[in-house]
Amino acid sequence: MVSSSDTAYNCGPSLLDDLDTALRAKRRWRMAFLALRVVRVMLELPREIVSNHYSLMSDVDDHEDAGLAETVKEKNLAAAKSRDSPYGYGKLLLDITTTTTLTLTRAKMRWRMAYATIYAVRAMLSLPKELLNKRNNYKKDSEILHSYSYTALDVKPSASHQEIITETDRCSFLPNTEFDHAGLVRVVRDKDLCALNQFGGVNGVSTSLRTNPENGIPGNEPEVNQRRETFGSNTYHKQPPKGLSYFVLDALKDTTILILCVCAALSLGFGIKEHGAKEGWYEGGSIFVAVFIVIVVSALSNFRQELQFDKLSKISSNIKVEVFRDKQRQEISIFNIVVGDVVVLNMGDQIPADGLFLDGYSLQVDESSMTGESDHVEVDSAKNPFLFSGAKVVDGHARMLVTSVGMNTAWGEMMSSISQDSNERTPLQERLDKLTSSIGKVGLAVAFLVLVVLLIRFFTGNTRDDEGKKEYSGSNKSIDSVLSGVVRIVSAAVTIVVVAIPEGLPLAVTLTLAYSMKRMMNDQAMVRKLQACETMGSATVICTDKTGTLTKNEMEVTQFFVGQDLFEKDNSITSNVCELFHQGVGLNTTGSVYMPFLGSKPEISGSPTEKAILHWAVSDLGMDLEKLKPSYDILHVETFNSDKKRSGVLVKKKNNTIHVHWKGAAEMIVAMCSSYYETNGTIKSLDEDGRSNIEKTIQGMAASSLRCIAFAHAQISEKEIEYSNDNKPHPRLKEDGLILLGVVGLKDPCRPGVTKAVRTCMSAGVEIKMITGDNVFTAKAIATECGILNTEDVENGDQVIEGAEFRNYTPEERMKKVDRIRVMARSSPFDKLLMVQCLKQKGHVVAVTGDGTNDAPALKEADIGLSMGIQGTEVAKESSDIIILDDNFNSVATVLRWGRCVYNNIQKFIQFQLTVNVAALVINFIAAVSAGEVPLTAVQLLWVNLIMDTLGALALATERPTDELMQKKPVGRTAPLITNIMWRNLLCQALYQIAILLTLQFSGESIFKVTAVVNDTLIFNTFVLCQIFNEFNSRSMEKQNVFKGIHRNKLFIGIVGITIVLQVVMVEFLKKFASTERLTLRQWATCVAIAAVSWPIGWIVKCIPVPDEPFFETIKRLLTIKRNV
Repeated sequence: MVSSSDTAYNCGPSLLDDLDTALRAKRRWRMAFLALRVVRVMLELPREIVSNHYSLMSDVDDHEDAGLAETVKEKNLAAAKSRDSPYGYGKLLLDITTTTTLTLTRAKMRWRMAYATIYAVRAMLSLPKELLNKRNNYKKDSEILHSYSYTALDVKPSASHQEIITETDRCSFLPNTEFDHAGLVRVVRDKDLCALNQFGGVNGVSTSLRTNPENGIPGNEPEVNQRRETFGSNTYHKQPPKGLSYFVLDALKDTTILILCVCAALSLGFGIKEHGAKEGWYEGGSIFVAVFIVIVVSALSNFRQELQFDKLSKISSNIKVEVFRDKQRQEISIFNIVVGDVVVLNMGDQIPADGLFLDGYSLQVDESSMTGESDHVEVDSAKNPFLFSGAKVVDGHARMLVTSVGMNTAWGEMMSSISQDSNERTPLQERLDKLTSSIGKVGLAVAFLVLVVLLIRFFTGNTRDDEGKKEYSGSNKSIDSVLSGVVRIVSAAVTIVVVAIPEGLPLAVTLTLAYSMKRMMNDQAMVRKLQACETMGSATVICTDKTGTLTKNEMEVTQFFVGQDLFEKDNSITSNVCELFHQGVGLNTTGSVYMPFLGSKPEISGSPTEKAILHWAVSDLGMDLEKLKPSYDILHVETFNSDKKRSGVLVKKKNNTIHVHWKGAAEMIVAMCSSYYETNGTIKSLDEDGRSNIEKTIQGMAASSLRCIAFAHAQISEKEIEYSNDNKPHPRLKEDGLILLGVVGLKDPCRPGVTKAVRTCMSAGVEIKMITGDNVFTAKAIATECGILNTEDVENGDQVIEGAEFRNYTPEERMKKVDRIRVMARSSPFDKLLMVQCLKQKGHVVAVTGDGTNDAPALKEADIGLSMGIQGTEVAKESSDIIILDDNFNSVATVLRWGRCVYNNIQKFIQFQLTVNVAALVINFIAAVSAGEVPLTAVQLLWVNLIMDTLGALALATERPTDELMQKKPVGRTAPLITNIMWRNLLCQALYQIAILLTLQFSGESIFKVTAVVNDTLIFNTFVLCQIFNEFNSRSMEKQNVFKGIHRNKLFIGIVGITIVLQVVMVEFLKKFASTERLTLRQWATCVAIAAVSWPIGWIVKCIPVPDEPFFETIKRLLTIKRNV
């Protein structure tokens, strides 16, 4: 048989003609364009080319005088062949290469053949870049057009395809530009079925969009880009993140900052008036600069958090979607979907765009996010083929044709008007807000007392200026002098409030949460809700799935049996049983098989279980899905879900026989059967002995950690089909009296390192409970292998239970036994929810993993919902707090570590900041009352505030988790934020600082023989250095060695170094700005030595034991006892 391709490459006698130069130039251009078209055809239809065995003709007829006759014969044959080709390229090749009909000599013919072959190869090698790069798509053509004369090709499309193939239309499948896309968008949005019929129904729309409903659109980049440019991208206009100026203005709204700004302005005005512009701006200007630094640092921190949330929001919305392109089922980002795409929808998926139902079964969607209606909507091709972006698939599976994307969908319009709120307050932040408010009230009271005392001393003449004169002496003083003194006193009092209010606490939480979220992202955990970071640190129980979390989720069929015979990947079964297996596997599946050409391995898509079974059927049983499906009509499908644990299909063969096929959990399918097939194809009744033997075989396979899936079949007549109601909308599959085909065992090995992760969680005081849908034998085997159960636990019946048994307990029995349960097998999503509720009632902080749509209630009910990033449905992900990106239990243990680290870092900072607050308040209050002045100026106090609020928070909030954190018991739900250990540490350090600084305040001048200004500088320098040394003590609240692992925290070392450098600059170079005097080396050494005493004090203090009962609980108990007495 001679193909059109053969004819096209047979140059024929016409090439022997002595062509002139112009004709040869035209031929060369035509050959280059031909090469381009051939490459496109080869890329788009390789299988057709291979299957039709196109090849170059290696020789021609030996009889030279028969050349003309052979050429005419081959041209006619090619023309006939081109009618069968969708592109008609055989005729195209022949028309180009045969323009005259003169006889060729054999030598000339061979020379022409060689020349044409070399030229075509060179043209094909030089043009791929043009095909793959859109920007250069027309560049080379343009150069040729300007350099050479050419003849345009007038090629008409074949009747079966409507593609327009010209040199100005490079994309063969471009949609019709006259198509009313805006009208189609309105039709889908309005669910107008009549208007849809005017478009020709779903088939008419797919034709207009140039989409093949079976194979999808071409996947080449120019095609996709052209559709994106024509119909828009699948993105919506989001509200931009808040800018830096917003956070600067937000910081300026703080009351204390505003008061300080007013005081700074008054001080600046009075100072310039009193001392002139050259000297008088120092105090007021210094306060302005200090306030500016505080505002900028706070605004930058909040702005950075906003950017991080915006980045995480983009990552979380980047959903993966399965589409058909180039006949292949492939996974792409939701943002890359274009109009005309054929999208695969499975239970739990979020619909990525507006579209129309192509085919599928039992499809129900939840449109509550769009309409507010909680009832599920049934979608089919007849009554309601409309699908909306943002809706969730709650049952069934289908394929949809995308008709509009992005802002052309109602979901896109709605989401563009919603801004992402990153100001979500976590429970810990709310607790810290209360703590901040309480400390602020104490600080306000102290500041008010200081203000009153200083004003009284000022107006009674008990305060003196720098020259030793009374600041106020009745009517002799000017109003400006009096106001200047009052402003200075008010500034000092307000600054005490600024120092007393620990606004660094919320900043510390923000920093540690942002830091931990970023690090957790690197550790395969994406945080969706902030409170999950801190709550995970308090978790006492983790309820985990088995498949994919504890195991690899890499299924492989290792055993199967038919009848009573067990096989190890052997298929010595009769053809009729094998054919039934083909039906049961190939027709009752949501997966697909793509067979590439040239002998490549089959590409199989679907869930891991479906992929394993399909691979087994294709490789071991010789199933050909492409030949199988056209032979059957699918009448109805019962989709798989976690409740039923089985799926079924009702099919009709072309010979009009009707078959029912079920696939699912082995013991459930066996219970539906009354007979079974033997390997020779005979049917045998399933008596008690046979059933018992089969059940033992299943139990043996399950005990070997195999997941057992059974197949059952029944052939029925059309009269035997039952319907769900009188209107006959849905057939109902037969569920009893079936014939058992066989059972397959799928091996899913445990993940490496999961045993160690389980052991780590248990040593941290966290219980691990495995909740799985597998049977009890498989569950026991996997739990034992992972370390959740030991040998004694397996023998102890109350630690392994089935979901039905737990469900049937009375509430009292469940509450009594729930703590002892380690494994729950054959559980439904309701059983998991029930388990979570019982554990929470007993006071546990519960974390739950889930991947299915039906897991959503348990994920929402749990304190921390952990969804799976790979196998998890979009419904599960939206119901969760954290997404485990690699579906690995090791990542769950990592999240637990980070959760404890967040909580621990915040406690460290609270201890550090409260030490500064207590010391600063007491020192200023005592000095003001006794001496009539405060030792620290407003600028100095603002500098201390900056050190402890921002730099201290950054240093302590970025500590990484340590192994010691996983050796403590979980803090639980009711543990106090400030523990007895923290009270011990902070009170001892604060008392030391108060004692030293008050000694310097009252006796420093005489001890060091210095002036009052130098003494105030010593007090300021010592106070700051005490905080720097105390930062090291705060790295660990219990460990005496606070330097362990410090070399790994380069950020901490850097911040401490920056703080020391800035302190040196403040003291030595900004004398007028900071009201300081330069210190000698001896004085610096004295300050460092005094501050360094904090280290041995911290070492000794940590040896003092403290009771477990919280400090305030002890006081409350003692007061209660005293009141009762």
